[in-house]
Amino acid sequence: MMKYSVVVVDDHTLLSQAIEGMVNTFDKFKVLYTCKNGKEVAEKFSASPKNIPDIVLVDVNMPVMNGIETTEWIVEHHPHVHVMALSVEDADGTILKMLKAGAVGYLLKDTKKEVLEKALLEMMDNGFYHTRNVTTLLLDSVSGKNGKNSVTFKDNEVTFMKLACSELTYKEIADKMFLSPKTIDGYRDSLFTKLNVRNRVGLVMYAIKNKIYTP
Repeated sequence: MMKYSVVVVDDHTLLSQAIEGMVNTFDKFKVLYTCKNGKEVAEKFSASPKNIPDIVLVDVNMPVMNGIETTEWIVEHHPHVHVMALSVEDADGTILKMLKAGAVGYLLKDTKKEVLEKALLEMMDNGFYHTRNVTTLLLDSVSGKNGKNSVTFKDNEVTFMKLACSELTYKEIADKMFLSPKTIDGYRDSLFTKLNVRNRVGLVMYAIKNKIYTP
């Protein structure tokens, strides 16, 4: 069975090995390798396309190149790689910085094994995973700088945005809209640019904030 590839980035070797061992027990996931900081990630990614995983689990506080810098680098150079923070840091400011850098999820290191597995699966299916606390934090932090009246949307873009707020995968959204996955990717990329967001989480938060979608 095909497994999704994961890279663990953490400067604490024992923790990194423990996370690797846990992920390798999941049916659909396998750790490719581990790194101690973002600099090592950049070097690995640049060395070979085979080193680029589906998911990166990254710590926040690391020497040389921390989690925020690492996330920004991955999002800029490999935007299709899903980044999830896995940290002991639970300060609101830190969580927001990671999400704004482009992370599509944030979990604490004391998270239960089954929650981590669920989070990884949801990231691959939906493009993001966030707990209720993170959702509330994001909603509270969304500013009005991208006001609804300042952006014009096509009808299909609005429909796509509403469906993106559900648990449907992009492929399922394409089927529901009777469009090709490539066309859906085009709507997604166009909206990311228009709204200056980096991922599906940002898109969902914009839609809720501007009452395009009501939970």
